[in-house]
Amino acid sequence: MKIPKYLSKVRSLNINKTDLINFEKEIRLLYEGGKIRGPIHLMNNSEEYLLNIFSYINKRDMVFSYWRNHLHALLHGVKKNDLKKQILNGRSMGVYSIKPFFMSSSIVGGTIPIALGAALSIKKKRNKKRVWCFVGDMTSNTGAFYEAHKYAINFNLPIVFVIEDNGKSTNTPTNKVWGNKNLHFNSSKIIYYKYNLTYPHHGTGKWVLF
Repeated sequence: MKIPKYLSKVRSLNINKTDLINFEKEIRLLYEGGKIRGPIHLMNNSEEYLLNIFSYINKRDMVFSYWRNHLHALLHGVKKNDLKKQILNGRSMGVYSIKPFFMSSSIVGGTIPIALGAALSIKKKRNKKRVWCFVGDMTSNTGAFYEAHKYAINFNLPIVFVIEDNGKSTNTPTNKVWGNKNLHFNSSKIIYYKYNLTYPHHGTGKWVLF
């Protein structure tokens, strides 16, 4: 994982790897106990990468995520009890917060144009905030991502895209869907890392590949 040189660490986090692991385990048990009446998408084996990335994210920055968002929300400062309440209410894939600003969506690429627009607004207002947009490896291969990334580069917008590569496009190996070549990972607007997700795409059962 490469952090662009123009970024610098801005805060110490009051949460650690064990906290992140235990939270997802707690949500897993609640789901298996029938307490969550909606889909959940859990994350693991990315904790150390995320702890490093979020040390560069200011509390006032705007963070956009996708359906696998619990760890992003916790690291950005969404309170554990508030996050758990949203998940129990069936909003696991659409977690949101005003302070700190956090927005996620179950729609593939759904937050990308919103994040881009937020970054454009910040630049026009000459604000010191930055936008961070987390996407999966499958989403990073879509046209919406390519267009937003190109616009962000050409107009030098205050946005960083974080690509989290678990090697799978839902239940299909990503390289079987899109091929192996990803030419944008060396961009100054992108942080890319690869991890081995052992939770299934949805729920807590075993991963089935097609």
